[in-house]
Amino acid sequence: MKRNLGPVNTLYPSLTTIVGAVVDGKPNFLAVAHVGNMNHGQPQYLSFGINKKHYTNKGIHANGEFSVCIPSEDLVVETDYVGIVSGRNTDKSQVFELFSGVLPNAPLIKGCPVCMECRLERVVDFPTHEVFIGEIVATHADEAVLREDGSIDISLIRPLLFDMSSLSYWSLGAPVAKCWSAGKELKRSLREGGGKS
Repeated sequence: MKRNLGPVNTLYPSLTTIVGAVVDGKPNFLAVAHVGNMNHGQPQYLSFGINKKHYTNKGIHANGEFSVCIPSEDLVVETDYVGIVSGRNTDKSQVFELFSGVLPNAPLIKGCPVCMECRLERVVDFPTHEVFIGEIVATHADEAVLREDGSIDISLIRPLLFDMSSLSYWSLGAPVAKCWSAGKELKRSLREGGGKS
């Protein structure tokens, strides 16, 4: 029997990212796990829900650009750190070794296996949070996390998964089945049988 928990968000775990922006002329970073894929195809849009109190928001609004880097398990300490201290009173520009991409105000983290540069497309305003929607301009990936065909192997990234219920970072498990394939046999049997037996 299921228990009604009320309006509890259970869409966890979610991917932990580090959002970067230039604020008052200096790179700043923030750990963000309230992230989403807005669409497939080109251009590609991503969303990031960030509390209005965060210092990083100021740089995104001012420059219309930001970065999104995916840290591996090796960067759990640094990732958590940039999420618990504020750029208002802490210089986070020296936490990571940085590199430049296409956008001048989207600082990229060399130690993260995958980084994306985004141009701000729109902001959805909520009472306490802003949802920044960005268009991906460029994606940078370490050769070490790429398959032979050039696609990214997430098992080699070893991403951090954030869970609100346990307030813990989790690791990625093994693949369970192939997407858009696992249900084909059921689809076939229901079509041939006219219903589920």
